[in-house]
Amino acid sequence: MEAERLIATGRHALAESGTALDIVAEAWQAQALAQAIGSHLALCGPQELRSEARGLSEIGGGRGVADHPVLRTGGPRAAQLTEVGDARLALTALGALLGEVGIALVGVACATDEEGLYWQCIEAIDAADESNDRVRGMLRRLAVRERDRPPDAARGRAGPAGAR
Repeated sequence: MEAERLIATGRHALAESGTALDIVAEAWQAQALAQAIGSHLALCGPQELRSEARGLSEIGGGRGVADHPVLRTGGPRAAQLTEVGDARLALTALGALLGEVGIALVGVACATDEEGLYWQCIEAIDAADESNDRVRGMLRRLAVRERDRPPDAARGRAGPAGAR
């Protein structure tokens, strides 16, 4: 399944989450998807993204996010990832999902009296924040690549030479 479609599915599932545990599970689903997109871009993405993408694929510590207990029931949605069609669009959507995950997790962490759930939220917030930092870094690299690209006569765009 294409990355943007999986991200949209994740955003919808997060919005529909009815309990704190559902939100935490969706946070780890989003993290697993971020890792999968990072892995895909590290192998098949634009050269200038590969290092940062490799870092995105490794966020989550020694144990893979796919092994997180909250994902064991249905498994990670990220396993369905087959392609990242447009890296910029996918990364923009992934950044939005990770931001929404962070906000939802803060709400759960602030509302719970259960220490274990609180620390699960903190761990997931840290992972989402670190992933979002990587995503923003890749988007900056893509913007630089786009800015430095030669003029595209077919679309009437001026590159750096046309801006002088």
